[in-house]
Amino acid sequence: MRLQPLIDALRDLLLSEPVLHADETPVPMLAPGKKKTHRAYLWAYATTPYAGLKAVVYDFSESRGGQHARDFLGDWRGKLICDDYSGYKQSFANGVTEIGCMAHARRKFVDLHVAGKSQIAKQAIELIGQLYQVEREAQTLTAEERQRLRETRARPIADALHRWMLAHREKVPNGSATAKALDYSLKRWVALTRYLDDGGLTIDNNRVENLIRPWTLGRSNWLFAGSLRSGQRAATIMSLIQCAKLNGHEPYAYLKDVLERLPTHKASQLSELLPHNWQHTD
Repeated sequence: MRLQPLIDALRDLLLSEPVLHADETPVPMLAPGKKKTHRAYLWAYATTPYAGLKAVVYDFSESRGGQHARDFLGDWRGKLICDDYSGYKQSFANGVTEIGCMAHARRKFVDLHVAGKSQIAKQAIELIGQLYQVEREAQTLTAEERQRLRETRARPIADALHRWMLAHREKVPNGSATAKALDYSLKRWVALTRYLDDGGLTIDNNRVENLIRPWTLGRSNWLFAGSLRSGQRAATIMSLIQCAKLNGHEPYAYLKDVLERLPTHKASQLSELLPHNWQHTD
């Protein structure tokens, strides 16, 4: 594919970042030689909203096996913001730092509250909401200012939330829905609160979940990928489309210009065609 050199260059830049988001979603793929589909997966890796580089790279694979994430990340040993999917655990054992997603923790209590109007769940949602209020105030700050604000405002809230969770966990029976919601956060507390120590981190993984949404919405239109290769091609094109959007470009104008210029463009100047560097030529 002519666009592959661009994706390779984009991936290299992505892996030079100290912090990344990661998520994955199932995509039906037509099984070779058969008339039915099986579950393949689309992985997404993105920079944070605080990073100078605005980029996302999609990676299409035949399964959800953690080896796919390890193959993509390679020797990268930064901080990975993700949900609690077990496929990332080996990467953490290999030196990647796990950053938990507070939105996932909150979701457990929201589900609990919706199911039974739990007062414990309501209190947890309110306390987590206070952490998010600090983040709303911190959005426009520098990384250093954001970290200082978190230290003075968010850490006391997080510490109080942790003590509250521990106290209530002793009061609820093992195996109950409330215990499971509390255990989800308590078992992941270190990863969930690492963002407090680094102003370059986000409180949750919502950034990449939003960037993966076009795929989840698109499934109702195109239904399935025709093959592994077609899925990988779609991932390449979608990576460039989403990166163009992130950098304020009209995707069609960007792709049209790049496809016209690529055949004669010098390999040494390939970076000029990446979405964050691209300038339209008349």
